This record gives sequence, C-alpha cells and structure tokens, in this order.
Amino acid sequence: MRERLKRCESLLWLFMKIFLYILLMGVFVLLLSIENRALVRPSRTMGTTLITFVVVGLLFLSIYGKFDVGRRKSKPIIYSMSLAVIFTDIVTYVQLMVMNTITPSIYALRFVSIGALIATMAVQIVVITVFAYAGNALFFHIHRPERCYVVTSSQKDLDEIARGILKYRKQYEIEAVYDYKDKQLLRKLADADTVFLYNIPIPQRSEITNYCYRTRKNVYFNPEIEDIVEMSAEYYLLDDISMLNYNVTGLTMEQRIIKRCMDIGLSLLMGIVTSPIWIVSAIAIKAYDGGSVFFKQDRATINGNIFKVYKFRTMKEHVENRSVSEDDDRITPPGKILRKIRMDELPQLLNILKGDMSFVGPRPEMIENVEAYEEELPEFRYRLRVKAGLTGYAQIAGKYNTTPKDKLMMDMMYIENYSVFKDIQLLFQTAIVLLKSDSTEAFRKHGDECVYQFHEVEEDEEDAR
Repeated sequence: MRERLKRCESLLWLFMKIFLYILLMGVFVLLLSIENRALVRPSRTMGTTLITFVVVGLLFLSIYGKFDVGRRKSKPIIYSMSLAVIFTDIVTYVQLMVMNTITPSIYALRFVSIGALIATMAVQIVVITVFAYAGNALFFHIHRPERCYVVTSSQKDLDEIARGILKYRKQYEIEAVYDYKDKQLLRKLADADTVFLYNIPIPQRSEITNYCYRTRKNVYFNPEIEDIVEMSAEYYLLDDISMLNYNVTGLTMEQRIIKRCMDIGLSLLMGIVTSPIWIVSAIAIKAYDGGSVFFKQDRATINGNIFKVYKFRTMKEHVENRSVSEDDDRITPPGKILRKIRMDELPQLLNILKGDMSFVGPRPEMIENVEAYEEELPEFRYRLRVKAGLTGYAQIAGKYNTTPKDKLMMDMMYIENYSVFKDIQLLFQTAIVLLKSDSTEAFRKHGDECVYQFHEVEEDEEDAR
C-alpha cells in the first residue's frame, strides 16, 4: 500500500512539472504570436521555435535547477526557474527573429515584439511563483517534518548544524541530540526518520552510515577531504578486483587554454558592458570623502603566489584591516550599496586580464585569514591548486560568513570535478547571488544562540584507560 502511494505521489509531481513547463512554453507562444502568427500555425517557424524552447529550456534548467519542491524553499525555486526561463525566452526570441528575416543579411535582422517578450517574461514569473508556493504547500501538507536526530561531537558543532537545520523547519524537526561516543547510540537512533552527522570521526561515521543504510534511514553528513577524493575517483577493475582510482592530474593543457581564452574574452566584454557602473561608482566614492577610488590588497592565488587584488573602495581610508562584521562602521554609504549589489568586485576584471585571477575559481582570501585558517585547518592550502576566481561555487552556494571548512569543501568540489561546462554553469548561476538577500551576510559579533543543548558522554574508568 505504501509503495502504491509513493508511486501515485511521484506521478502527481511529474504531472505538475510537465504541466508547468508546457504552460511556460504556451505563454511564450501565445503572447509572441500576436505579432508572429506563424507561431500558432503548423509551419517550419512553429516547429523550430518549439524545439528551440524545449532544448534551450532543458539546458538552462540543468544549469539553474528544476522544479524541485520539498527539497528547496519557494524563493530559491522562483529565482532559479525565473532566470532559466528568461534566458530561454531570449535565445528562442532571437531564433524567431532570425527565422522572420527573409533577406539573408545581418543588416535585415530586426528585433520586434520587444513589449510582448517583456510581458511574456512577467507572466511566466507569476506562473512560476504560483506553482512554487502551491507546490511546496501541497508537499508539506502531504508530508510531515522528518524526525531528525543529530549526532555530533561538541556544543559548537551542534550550534553550527542546528543553525542550518532550523532554517528548514517544514522539512526537518530535531527531536534528539547525541554524542557520537554514546555506546547506546545505534539503539537510540531506531526511531529516527533522518540522521544528521556533523564533524565526527570517519570510522564512527562509517559505522552509523552503514546502520542507516541497513535500516533505510535518511542520512546527511558533512564531507571531508577523503570524501571529495572518493567522489572524484573512477571505478576501475584490477583484473577482477573492484577498485576506485583517483589520478592527481589538474587541468589539462586544452582546459587551461580554453579557460584563459574565456577569461580574456569575458573580462573585455564585461568591462565594456559595465563601464557606466565604473563611472558612477568612481564619482560616488570620490564625492563622499575625496579619497582613492580603488582599494588594493595582497591576496594569494595559484601555488601561493601573492598579487594585488583590485576593488572599489567601500570603507573609510586608514582603518583597521580585518573581515567585515555586522553593522561595521568602517563601511561608507556608497560602499554599502556597492557591497550589497556585489559591484565592488568589478575592478577584479583587471586582475583577470593580467592573469592573476580567473573568472571562476576559489575566492582569494586575505593573507592574514589564510594563515589563520591554515593553523586550524591545514588542508585550506589545497584551494591554491588553481587560480583564484571572481566567482565560484563557494560564492554562489555559500555566504560571506560561511565557515572556512565549508568554503574549502565547496572549492574542492569545484577543483576536483572541473570541466569547461562547470565554469559556464557557475558563470550563469552567479546571477542568483545578486538575488539572494543573505549572500553578503557579514560575520556576527556574537554567535546565534542554539536552543538545543549538547551533552557530552563521559567515558567510564575502564574506557579512559
């Protein structure tokens, strides 16, 4: 009975996704057909346009994310799907205008129906918004929050993982917290739907993970370097012996050439497109206090090489050099705006042209931060295996105040799974950062208080010996 209900629910979500995608394409066809009647008549134009919309739409959905209600909150779904459909509309619209050009000349190409295109995007965003909220509402009406047990090693680690879980109260409900050293731990996990493992030793983590797999429980655990290596490895048969093979290679010569060509081309293009922002920013910074427009600072890039990173100055001059905290009084009014919209990073296009940085890669940290992080986390230096980047997975998925270890794991996922397509995907996904309200969240002066208390298991005398 339970399996039948699961199949019915799967069909429900599949039908909802298909209906949404068809509806979005229908909005494009109907509104653009007002001035392009061939779109609603059986014709080559109609067939080519529909195929283009489907193929390009699937491509951008794979880049930004699909209609995955129950897994993501409504706003992220709206942001990602809206960007996907906007880019799909633009590409399909250009294809339609080319099809409408009878004379085989670039000078005959005309972009008409701009108003209809804008109206199409607006209606599609409304449709996506309605489906996202309705879909999540329906999902959480069907599913109660999962009973979650957290297994960790300290109050500090509990505070960290609980902060993340509590943002998804409709998905997860923390019912118990356990120390990984608890001898009765596996028995106590029997009633859990989901188990979160955070910062516990790999041998104990493996034992608990095996138990969860055996008893069909959902399990989440934070990755370590060993996990990144395993995910990057390939299955290999040594005669009839199963092995995982990880080769230490780095970027191939072809990948380096393509990446450098992309960096030069995109930095020149972005420099031209954003030139008005450069002018306005320079005037605003200069008019506020008459100080320098640019800020230069030593940062580390590939192989630990030090270079001067360029940014628009967002702080007062001659102030203490440290990471930004919440309500930092060093930030100037123009600086607050630039940091909010992430335009203070634009001068790093010059660093990319010079070859100090790449468009995509780990963000270059302050030298003081790198040294401090490496004292606590020696593996942090692994980020320097590639050039520092203007954007990257840690910037898109994380925040300004994401912990060093989580930044490292995100960057290592990028480094060890590098591909040209991944760079293109991350470049498009960078647009989401501008929509996220928490992407520039600064370090808090005091940690958020956790409502859950960690109780460390005391070892008995025999175990202590």
